[in-house]
Amino acid sequence: MGGHVVFQCPSCQTRRMTAPQPEQAAVSCDGCGWKRDTGGDDYRDEKLCRCRICGCDDLWRQKDFPPALGLVIVGVAAISSIVAWADYRPFLAIGCLFAAALLDMVLFVLMADMLVCYRCGARHRQGVVDDQHPKFDLETAERYRQMERRQSGQPG
Repeated sequence: MGGHVVFQCPSCQTRRMTAPQPEQAAVSCDGCGWKRDTGGDDYRDEKLCRCRICGCDDLWRQKDFPPALGLVIVGVAAISSIVAWADYRPFLAIGCLFAAALLDMVLFVLMADMLVCYRCGARHRQGVVDDQHPKFDLETAERYRQMERRQSGQPG
């Protein structure tokens, strides 16, 4: 199954999505025509090892799940629990929280991983994810954030 990439175009700075076919084909922006053509170098053993947009080697794994939906689930569970507590139904209140935790656990197991680039933030979805890529590392993210600030001339 081929993957697709959600990215901010380096040229026109608009959010785009591309699904190159085959996966090693060039990635491009439909709006301005920007193109990156080195897809063959981005794969090792048919697994993505570099960002398709900027060529960065530092990618991290995360669950391919919309964060807004996660917040809605937590919010509904919290409000339901508060209403149940206010109605003097402690078992229902705790049950709402346990149901949300169970749903979270099931979604965690079922959802696939995607790769995110530390440098440009491109999200590589629905591709083969190798376990070589670590989970998010704050130190690496901060290193790229500081590097970007230095290059743009921003203080501190």
